[in-house]
Amino acid sequence: MNPRKQAVLDAIDAANAQDPNLEDGQPAALLYGQRMTAELDRLFPNASDPLQIAARGQHVERWKLARSEYPEGRAGYLAWRKAQAVHHAEVVAGLMELSEYGAGDIEAAERMLRKQGIKRDDEVQALEDVICFVFLKWYFAPFAAKHSAEKIQGIVEKTARKMSDEGRTRVLKEFDLPKELAAAFEN
Repeated sequence: MNPRKQAVLDAIDAANAQDPNLEDGQPAALLYGQRMTAELDRLFPNASDPLQIAARGQHVERWKLARSEYPEGRAGYLAWRKAQAVHHAEVVAGLMELSEYGAGDIEAAERMLRKQGIKRDDEVQALEDVICFVFLKWYFAPFAAKHSAEKIQGIVEKTARKMSDEGRTRVLKEFDLPKELAAAFEN
């Protein structure tokens, strides 16, 4: 593996190892980053360095911006999500600079983490597809257990809308979804 890329991934992991929130006995952000890398490797085995770094850094230091610091409701949630994206992009950019990545690669990773160009930029879209797969594979069932069927349907529909046609097709092949949820992924 490219030593510069490995240094950035190691630095992201070191930051995420500080997450006080545990999942399966591990820091939640660290586990999430590892899951993102695993899904990226499976779905896009020829991903560029910036895409690999963006996937690993998708939730870097996520716990530092508490959702409770933002207003309740959709507007507060969206403001929190935007602040998270900016924070993730800034942290990852700093780590890439330390590893002497060029401006073009750094800007590409930042753009992906801020979701600039979704549905228009192949790498931004690839990252979004990976995020959706990680959600469906590891986080959907616990989420669904806590929410109404109506809310679950809405989240699944929003998830499907964010994905590429290829990603939605793949979801239908890889996941055994109830008919009403699967309908959201049909092209």
